[in-house]
Amino acid sequence: MKHIVRNALLSLGLVAVAQGAMAAGDATAGAAKAAVCGACHGADGNSLVGTFPKLAGLGEKYLLKQLHDIQAWDLEQDAAKKATTGRKVPEMVGLLANLNDQDLADIAAHFAAQTMQLSGSKPLEVQVNSGLKVDALALGQRTYRAGNIATGVPACTGCHTPDGKGNVAAGFPRLSGQHPEYIEKQLRAFRAGDRTNDGDQMTMRSVAAQLSDAEIVALANYIAGLH
Repeated sequence: MKHIVRNALLSLGLVAVAQGAMAAGDATAGAAKAAVCGACHGADGNSLVGTFPKLAGLGEKYLLKQLHDIQAWDLEQDAAKKATTGRKVPEMVGLLANLNDQDLADIAAHFAAQTMQLSGSKPLEVQVNSGLKVDALALGQRTYRAGNIATGVPACTGCHTPDGKGNVAAGFPRLSGQHPEYIEKQLRAFRAGDRTNDGDQMTMRSVAAQLSDAEIVALANYIAGLH
């Protein structure tokens, strides 16, 4: 667990340094450039479909990094047919290919300036590894705030803050209010190694690797209503 926390802190510093060199975004200019994004993510960054993430208020540094990573994967796979870098998001193929650094910075600034609407949690039971069914909200809250000492899972609050609003300066995204379907998908992707753009320290992969299916579902549901 100490290893994971140390990696998280180091990753925080690396993210801040790397993203500090990126272009400054103009939210006003970004509004027009982001028009095409609205079809999936909503004009104000609050998507209506759980499989498409809400972008509103995620933080400019985080959004910009994701845009660069998605673009990098798209351009590489287009040229080599088998990309090995960036972030694989098939739904985004071709959408960012012709945008320059300033365009991406402006789009990130636009969505960062929007207000995320809560998705909301719901009453739910999940089956833990023992076979028992437990209250998902209680499990999600406990895992988010205290982690799981037995399996080495650190509390999510260390990077994403107790209220789930993230650490904008560090580039750690807001989680509060995000679609539970999207949170669950990303945690599973990190756990499986299908999403790898969490840095050389593999902070999210290290955390997700220790999460059970029940904890992932419970966390996603709890986070959707966290505020």
